[in-house]
Amino acid sequence: MPDRQRADARRNYARILAVAEEEVAAHGAGASLEQIARIAGVGSATVRRHFPTRRALLEAVSHQRIEALATRARELTDKGDSRDALLEWLSDVVAYCVAARGLAAALAYDGAEPDPVHENTCSAMMAEAGNPLLQRAVQDGAVAEGVTVADLIALIVGVVLATEHHPDPAARADRLFRLAVAGLSPRG
Repeated sequence: MPDRQRADARRNYARILAVAEEEVAAHGAGASLEQIARIAGVGSATVRRHFPTRRALLEAVSHQRIEALATRARELTDKGDSRDALLEWLSDVVAYCVAARGLAAALAYDGAEPDPVHENTCSAMMAEAGNPLLQRAVQDGAVAEGVTVADLIALIVGVVLATEHHPDPAARADRLFRLAVAGLSPRG
Protein backbone atom coordinates (compact mmCIF):
# COMPACT_ATOMS: atom_id res chain seq x y z
CA MET A 1 0.00 0.00 0.00
CA PRO A 2 2.83 2.57 0.59
CA ASP A 3 3.55 2.64 -3.17
CA ARG A 4 -0.11 3.35 -3.86
CA GLN A 5 -0.07 6.18 -1.32
CA ARG A 6 3.02 7.67 -2.89
CA ALA A 7 1.41 7.45 -6.32
CA ASP A 8 -1.74 9.09 -4.94
CA ALA A 9 0.34 11.80 -3.32
CA ARG A 10 2.14 12.45 -6.61
CA ARG A 11 -1.18 12.65 -8.47
CA ASN A 12 -2.60 15.00 -5.84
CA TYR A 13 0.48 17.20 -6.05
CA ALA A 14 0.25 17.41 -9.85
CA ARG A 15 -3.50 18.09 -9.75
CA ILE A 16 -3.14 20.76 -7.05
CA LEU A 17 -0.30 22.43 -8.95
CA ALA A 18 -2.24 22.47 -12.24
CA VAL A 19 -5.29 24.01 -10.55
CA ALA A 20 -3.08 26.48 -8.65
CA GLU A 21 -1.46 27.64 -11.90
CA GLU A 22 -4.90 28.42 -13.35
CA GLU A 23 -6.16 30.10 -10.17
CA VAL A 24 -3.03 32.23 -9.72
CA ALA A 25 -3.20 33.27 -13.39
CA ALA A 26 -6.83 34.29 -12.90
CA HIS A 27 -6.68 35.77 -9.39
CA GLY A 28 -3.03 36.55 -8.69
CA ALA A 29 -1.07 35.74 -5.56
CA GLY A 30 -4.17 35.99 -3.41
CA ALA A 31 -5.83 32.99 -5.06
CA SER A 32 -7.88 31.09 -2.51
CA LEU A 33 -6.21 27.94 -1.21
CA GLU A 34 -9.64 26.60 -0.29
CA GLN A 35 -10.85 27.16 -3.86
CA ILE A 36 -7.74 25.43 -5.22
CA ALA A 37 -8.42 22.45 -2.95
CA ARG A 38 -12.08 22.34 -3.97
CA ILE A 39 -11.35 22.44 -7.72
CA ALA A 40 -8.54 19.88 -7.34
CA GLY A 41 -10.93 17.58 -5.47
CA VAL A 42 -8.81 17.38 -2.33
CA GLY A 43 -9.09 18.70 1.19
CA SER A 44 -7.44 21.90 2.40
CA ALA A 45 -5.17 19.78 4.60
CA THR A 46 -3.87 17.97 1.51
CA VAL A 47 -3.01 21.29 -0.14
CA ARG A 48 -1.23 22.44 3.01
CA ARG A 49 0.64 19.14 3.32
CA HIS A 50 2.10 19.64 -0.16
CA PHE A 51 2.44 23.43 0.13
CA PRO A 52 2.83 24.43 3.80
CA THR A 53 2.79 28.15 2.96
CA ARG A 54 1.27 30.36 0.27
CA ARG A 55 4.85 31.25 -0.75
CA ALA A 56 5.65 27.55 -1.29
CA LEU A 57 2.64 27.27 -3.60
CA LEU A 58 3.53 30.46 -5.50
CA GLU A 59 7.12 29.27 -5.92
CA ALA A 60 5.98 25.93 -7.29
CA VAL A 61 3.60 27.66 -9.71
CA SER A 62 6.36 30.07 -10.81
CA HIS A 63 9.20 27.55 -11.07
CA GLN A 64 8.97 27.00 -14.86
CA ARG A 65 8.83 30.72 -15.56
CA ILE A 66 11.85 31.28 -13.34
CA GLU A 67 13.75 28.56 -15.20
CA ALA A 68 12.93 30.32 -18.50
CA LEU A 69 14.26 33.61 -17.09
CA ALA A 70 17.41 31.86 -15.89
CA THR A 71 17.94 30.40 -19.36
CA ARG A 72 17.46 33.86 -20.87
CA ALA A 73 20.06 35.33 -18.51
CA ARG A 74 22.58 32.68 -19.56
CA GLU A 75 21.90 33.46 -23.23
CA LEU A 76 22.60 37.16 -22.64
CA THR A 77 25.66 36.78 -20.38
CA ASP A 78 28.29 37.16 -23.10
CA LYS A 79 26.30 39.15 -25.65
CA GLY A 80 27.02 42.74 -26.64
CA ASP A 81 27.09 45.65 -24.27
CA SER A 82 26.93 44.51 -20.63
CA ARG A 83 24.47 47.24 -19.58
CA ASP A 84 22.18 46.50 -22.53
CA ALA A 85 22.30 42.77 -21.79
CA LEU A 86 21.42 43.33 -18.12
CA LEU A 87 18.60 45.74 -18.99
CA GLU A 88 17.23 43.37 -21.63
CA TRP A 89 17.08 40.59 -19.05
CA LEU A 90 15.52 42.84 -16.42
CA SER A 91 12.92 44.00 -18.97
CA ASP A 92 12.14 40.33 -19.60
CA VAL A 93 11.72 39.85 -15.85
CA VAL A 94 9.32 42.82 -15.70
CA ALA A 95 7.31 41.44 -18.64
CA TYR A 96 7.17 37.94 -17.12
CA CYS A 97 6.09 39.31 -13.74
CA VAL A 98 3.31 41.37 -15.32
CA ALA A 99 2.09 38.49 -17.48
CA ALA A 100 2.37 35.83 -14.77
CA ARG A 101 0.26 37.13 -11.93
CA GLY A 102 1.71 35.85 -8.69
CA LEU A 103 5.31 35.73 -9.92
CA ALA A 104 6.19 39.09 -8.37
CA ALA A 105 4.78 37.90 -5.05
CA ALA A 106 6.85 34.71 -5.32
CA LEU A 107 9.96 36.83 -5.75
CA ALA A 108 9.13 39.34 -3.02
CA TYR A 109 11.20 39.45 0.13
CA ASP A 110 8.80 38.68 2.96
CA GLY A 111 10.95 39.85 5.87
CA ALA A 112 11.38 36.36 7.28
CA GLU A 113 14.80 35.23 8.39
CA PRO A 114 16.53 32.92 5.92
CA ASP A 115 15.60 29.33 6.62
CA PRO A 116 17.01 26.55 4.41
CA VAL A 117 13.76 24.58 4.69
CA HIS A 118 11.65 27.54 3.50
CA GLU A 119 14.26 29.37 1.42
CA ASN A 120 12.84 31.42 -1.41
CA THR A 121 14.07 29.23 -4.25
CA CYS A 122 12.65 31.56 -6.90
CA SER A 123 14.70 34.46 -5.58
CA ALA A 124 17.78 32.25 -5.24
CA MET A 125 17.42 31.04 -8.84
CA MET A 126 17.00 34.62 -10.07
CA ALA A 127 20.05 35.80 -8.13
CA GLU A 128 22.15 32.97 -9.51
CA ALA A 129 20.95 33.63 -13.05
CA GLY A 130 21.27 37.41 -12.99
CA ASN A 131 24.51 37.72 -11.06
CA PRO A 132 26.85 37.08 -14.03
CA LEU A 133 25.02 39.75 -16.05
CA LEU A 134 25.18 42.21 -13.17
CA GLN A 135 28.84 41.51 -12.36
CA ARG A 136 29.85 42.05 -15.97
CA ALA A 137 27.99 45.38 -16.02
CA VAL A 138 29.64 46.41 -12.74
CA GLN A 139 33.10 45.44 -14.08
CA ASP A 140 32.42 47.54 -17.19
CA GLY A 141 31.45 50.51 -15.02
CA ALA A 142 27.91 50.48 -16.42
CA VAL A 143 26.31 49.76 -13.02
CA ALA A 144 27.36 51.08 -9.62
CA GLU A 145 29.25 48.76 -7.31
CA GLY A 146 27.19 47.46 -4.44
CA VAL A 147 24.02 46.94 -6.52
CA THR A 148 22.73 43.39 -6.11
CA VAL A 149 20.34 41.24 -8.09
CA ALA A 150 18.14 41.25 -4.98
CA ASP A 151 18.02 45.07 -5.19
CA LEU A 152 16.98 44.91 -8.83
CA ILE A 153 14.37 42.22 -8.22
CA ALA A 154 12.93 44.23 -5.30
CA LEU A 155 12.64 47.25 -7.63
CA ILE A 156 10.87 45.12 -10.24
CA VAL A 157 8.54 43.56 -7.66
CA GLY A 158 7.59 47.03 -6.44
CA VAL A 159 6.90 48.28 -9.95
CA VAL A 160 4.88 45.22 -10.91
CA LEU A 161 2.80 45.19 -7.72
CA ALA A 162 2.17 48.95 -8.04
CA THR A 163 0.89 48.58 -11.60
CA GLU A 164 -1.04 45.30 -11.52
CA HIS A 165 -4.45 47.05 -11.39
CA HIS A 166 -3.59 49.67 -14.03
CA PRO A 167 -5.64 49.43 -17.27
CA ASP A 168 -2.44 48.55 -19.15
CA PRO A 169 -0.14 47.05 -16.51
CA ALA A 170 2.54 45.93 -18.98
CA ALA A 171 3.01 49.40 -20.49
CA ARG A 172 2.86 51.12 -17.11
CA ALA A 173 5.33 48.69 -15.50
CA ASP A 174 7.72 49.04 -18.44
CA ARG A 175 7.52 52.85 -18.26
CA LEU A 176 8.18 52.94 -14.51
CA PHE A 177 11.03 50.44 -14.78
CA ARG A 178 12.67 52.51 -17.54
CA LEU A 179 12.16 55.68 -15.49
CA ALA A 180 13.89 54.03 -12.53
CA VAL A 181 16.77 52.95 -14.76
CA ALA A 182 17.16 56.35 -16.40
CA GLY A 183 16.71 58.33 -13.21
CA LEU A 184 14.84 61.58 -12.75
CA SER A 185 17.43 64.02 -14.06
CA PRO A 186 17.28 65.07 -17.69
CA ARG A 187 20.26 64.08 -19.76
CA GLY A 188 22.48 67.02 -20.33
